[in-house]
Formats: sequence, C-alpha cells, structure tokens
Amino acid sequence: MRRRHGAEWRRGGKEGKPVEFPPLVVSRREANAQHIAALDEQAEALGLRPGIGIADARAMHPGIEVVEEEPEADRRLLESLADWCDRYTPLVALEGTNGLFLDISGCAHLFGGEDAMLAEIVRRLAHQGFDARAGLASTPGMAWAAARFLEGQRRNVPQGEEEEFLAPMPLAALRLEEKIRAGLESVGIRHVGALIGAPRAPLVRRFGTMLVARLDQAIGLAEEVISPRLPVSPLSAERRLPEPIGMTEDIERLILLLAGTLRQELERRDEGARRLSLSLFRVDGAVMRLGVGASRPLREPPVILQLFREKLAALEGKLDAGYGFDMVRLSAAVTAPFTARQTDLSGSALQEAEAISLLADRIRARLGKGAILVPSLRESHVPERAVRLVPFGEEALAGGSMPARNDAPPGKIRPIRLLETPEPVEASAEVPEGPPLSFRWRRALYRVARAEGPERIAPEWWQEDREAPTRDYFCVEDVEGRRYWLFREGLYGEVASPRWFLHGIFP
Repeated sequence: MRRRHGAEWRRGGKEGKPVEFPPLVVSRREANAQHIAALDEQAEALGLRPGIGIADARAMHPGIEVVEEEPEADRRLLESLADWCDRYTPLVALEGTNGLFLDISGCAHLFGGEDAMLAEIVRRLAHQGFDARAGLASTPGMAWAAARFLEGQRRNVPQGEEEEFLAPMPLAALRLEEKIRAGLESVGIRHVGALIGAPRAPLVRRFGTMLVARLDQAIGLAEEVISPRLPVSPLSAERRLPEPIGMTEDIERLILLLAGTLRQELERRDEGARRLSLSLFRVDGAVMRLGVGASRPLREPPVILQLFREKLAALEGKLDAGYGFDMVRLSAAVTAPFTARQTDLSGSALQEAEAISLLADRIRARLGKGAILVPSLRESHVPERAVRLVPFGEEALAGGSMPARNDAPPGKIRPIRLLETPEPVEASAEVPEGPPLSFRWRRALYRVARAEGPERIAPEWWQEDREAPTRDYFCVEDVEGRRYWLFREGLYGEVASPRWFLHGIFP
C-alpha cells in the first residue's frame, strides 16, 4: 500500500486557485547511486518505475519532486496500520516494508462475509489516504500474490483454485530472490504455470529448495507460519459503537459492560484474569492500549473497573480521544485458575488479604508496575543473589516467595538489613583466618567484643563468576552491642591480600 499524493488537491496560490502536487518519487541509495524506491500515481503515469536512477528520472521529467527514504518512519507507519487492523482480527503480522498479513479465520462473518470485509478494509484505508491492494486466499503466499498481481475487482481466490490463479502470474508472485528469478528466466521460464507441472528434482538441484518451498506454500501443499506482531489474548470482549465516544465516563461504562461479558466466560472456564488489556480504537485509525495487572485472579467487573479507573486517572488528561473512539475491546491477556479460599469460618482473614491485594493493584495501576516490590527467593547461597525484588503479586511466577521464618542454614542467622552492594571496610584480625578485632566503616572505628564464624560461601560452579574468591562470613558485635555481618573475600593462598566487606546489619 502507499500514501496517495498526486491525486490530492489543496487551496493555495493567488486568488485561492487549486494547486496540484507535483509528481512525487522516493529515493533510496543503492550501490553508491540514488534510485527510485517508491512513487505516486502521477509519477507512474509519466512512465517512471521503481529502480530507475534519480538522475535519469530528473533528466526525463525535471518537474518531479524527490524525497529521501525514511525507513524508520515507514516502519512506524506500517505498525500503526497494523494496530488499526486489529479491529478486524487480532492475528496481524508485518510483511516486509509495505504489507500486512491478516488471518481472518472465523472473523469474516462479523463483517458480512469475505468479499464485504475485503471491500470495507480497502475503502476505509482509501478514506485515510492510502492506495491499498488487498488479496484473500486460503494460503499466505496466494493472498500475497493476489494482492499484487490479480487485476480487476476479483481478488478473493477460492480454496482449491490456487494453481489456476497462479499459472499466468510472473515469477515474482512466488516471492523468490532476484538471483533465482534471473536463473529461471535465463532458461525461458517466465510464469508460474511453467513450474507447477515441472519435475521437482531437477528444479531443486539447479535452483535450490526455496523455489519448491515457495511454490508449495502458495498452492497449499506446505504449511507457512505467520507470527502475529502482538500476542493473542485467550479471552476478549468488544463493542462497536454507532457513535464515537470520548468522555472518560463513557469509557468506564463500557469497561464495566465488557467486564461482565468476560466474567461469564471466565466462570465457565473456572479461571480469573491476572492481566487485562483495554484497546481503544480511534475513528482516525489510531489505537490506544492500556494494561493493568492483578495479584490474584479476578472476575468481578467492579474490581476490574477500579483498576482501569486508576489507570485512566494516571493519564491526567493525556487521553487523546481525537474525534472519538468507535470501538472498545477488553481482553484477559493472562488467566489463571480461580480457586475459592477461606482461612476461617468468618472469612475475615480472606477479606483482609483481598483488600490488601486490591490496594496494591490499584497503586500499581496508578503509579506503575514497579511501585510495590516484594522479595522473592532464588536458588543461590550467595546472599545478594538469594533474594530478588519483584512486582507485588508476581513473586510466585518469578520463582518463589519469602518464607515466614529466617531461611538460613541450620545454626546460622541472617541480618534483616542486607546492603544492596557490600561496602569495603578496613579490618584487623589476631590471626589471618580468624575474626576481626576491629574494623573501620564509613570513617568510624568499631571494636569487636564478640564474633561468631566463619561461614564459608563460594559462588555456584555453573555461574559466570564461579572463579570469584571464596567468602568467609562473620557475625560480630561491637562493644556497644551493635551487630554486623562482615566477610573476608578470598582465602590466604587463594589471593595475595584478602579484603573485608560489610554486608548486613542486625537489629
């Protein structure tokens, strides 16, 4: 597809006379020279084609307008069109630099059938200023070829008739590399029909397996996988609106309505939603997506509305409705089994836990996913790797939650406060392998009254830092009764001069 340019008019010039845009071509640097990468209808009418040198094009038509190609801008535009196509199907994939694949299996009846859906997509894209060519078939390869090489209005290829439609098409319809096409044309093969009935073995020996693979994918003998650019939610509910909306109150009413629809399906599957996504489709094609997470599986529409209300409030007037939203979709992006729990006969403990979870979810919806963090255990003896902070409600998914007791080896204790990074100290010991007699930390001198240790900890052999020095940890108490967790890094004989660090503080 391409943006219309030459056919558009605008007011300007003297006395308000209409001024037509000059023919437009987009240039791309290839082999140290500028060539035409794309062009509009007016430039095509002049006989220009992609691949012609810019110097030759200017010599033939000095009045053309030339602009430099912007691949990143084109990519963003194509992605925005893919977002817009989500209103027809969630299975949308990017195809190269100028195309999209839409898997409309099970969706066409919502738009009056395949032909009506195809016509609506092309018509609405034309209203946005795009000259789009669309094709529909049972295979991605045939649909790609139909959009680019079938003439006239009939671009819906019935299943089983792929060979008939492909036969008169040029070799480019098979998405072959230029080298393969040139080799085929050198032996007189210029159309796909000459390949369909030809023996496969000689073709593979001379031109490689890609030729046969592309042919089989187009006619349906081989499967071709198309990966959607966005993950597909297991459950969704949507509402198409006859009149666009833009007020936050209207959006909240629709969220409550769609959450009620999701609840029925979640109850049937005995599941709850852990992550929810709200997609707001604007009339001009822009799509806004909002997501919230839940620390426990949710079904209740009022609770879901509360989370999205916090999310909408966090936008602080940044919700740009434009000319309004004409479609709203609520999706359960991640679901989990919904298990009813009760800790006592009154249920008060359960209600308190649910209230805390809801509060945390609302805070995260307003301030972001990392607003509330909780510790999560890891399989490691190295203290700074044994615990990691993860978002509230995701500690189980991240690897485990903190136990109620102090999870230390038998006979050992751990400090409540662990420094994020061990801080170096100056320590002196009576014997090289013994505990420190005193140490200096942050310019203050501490004299040790009691000490316990050492507890020897070494990195796991499978970690990247397995060659790091061994640590000897000591629990020490100074003369004023304050307790610290220190370690000596490196054994005598293992390193030339072991160093001391303070890693934790006891209450």
